[in-house]
Amino acid sequence: MMLIKQFVSGDEFTGFYLLKEVEVKQTSGGAPKEYLDIVLSDSSSYISAKLWDASKLDVETFVPMTVVKVQGLVQTYRERLQVKIIRLRKAEEEDNVSITDFIRSAPISTEQLVTTIEKVISEMEHAEIKAITTYCFNKVKDELYAAPAAKTHHHAYYGGLAYHMVRMLELGKFVCEQRPFLRADLLLAGIVLHDIAKPAEMNSSYGIVSDYSNQGKLLGHIHLAVSWITEAAMKLEIALDAPEVLGLQHLVLSHHNLPEWGSSIQPQLPEAVALHYIDAIDAKLQMVEDTLHTTPETEEWTPFIRGLENKAIYRLPLK
Repeated sequence: MMLIKQFVSGDEFTGFYLLKEVEVKQTSGGAPKEYLDIVLSDSSSYISAKLWDASKLDVETFVPMTVVKVQGLVQTYRERLQVKIIRLRKAEEEDNVSITDFIRSAPISTEQLVTTIEKVISEMEHAEIKAITTYCFNKVKDELYAAPAAKTHHHAYYGGLAYHMVRMLELGKFVCEQRPFLRADLLLAGIVLHDIAKPAEMNSSYGIVSDYSNQGKLLGHIHLAVSWITEAAMKLEIALDAPEVLGLQHLVLSHHNLPEWGSSIQPQLPEAVALHYIDAIDAKLQMVEDTLHTTPETEEWTPFIRGLENKAIYRLPLK
């Protein structure tokens, strides 16, 4: 079976893929006709696809997170590859395929990632920071094995959130060694907590987000995490105006830096400044890595990356 990453314009193919996203739309020219706007995916990449003249049965049958057998034609539309679906059917038991065959996951086992996070927390020396971090971590520990870090931008795959945390913790430890004025427990706790409520913010299955939850739409992961820190302090009988509570809340509230990026306040603690840039480094480099990973190696330029101000990345042909 041809991997999506290997597709080039003009390819005709038949194979099994996952319906990552499906949206019913109508054509704009002439008498409107319904069609399915689809995102096909496998473990290597994903691609936009269209099923024209979709019937009512098609609309009812082909829903997100369904494995399907596709016969299609790869075309170029507005300088991007797109699939015209010729035939489509749901996978059957005798096809011997599983949804897990089409899921991209973190490059390190999620069991190892979660264990690494637990070890960092266990080594914290500040008792209150350690207790609050442990409380919040335990609220989502079971979900961390599968949870993505985002719907599309970065680490948007099985185990992506835990992978994001671990990579940031590695950077955080390095920065603390290089800049000893930073309080390591506070920064590392902020790294663990900054996205800790992502599993509550998003509805996901096998690392693929289908939608944002009601909590996610109405509150968002930042405010959810701050409320969890407050809840932890109350359960642990720590004063709500204690420096460690205020510090952790500030790190979470400010880690996006700007209001248009979701933060209600800018970083005003040394550790908050460090957290914002560590988060940005890991997220943006992951966007580059993900895009390079999902772009055919025959392409010199990647597609534009929204999270990098719509820049494309060039594969410099060094020898």
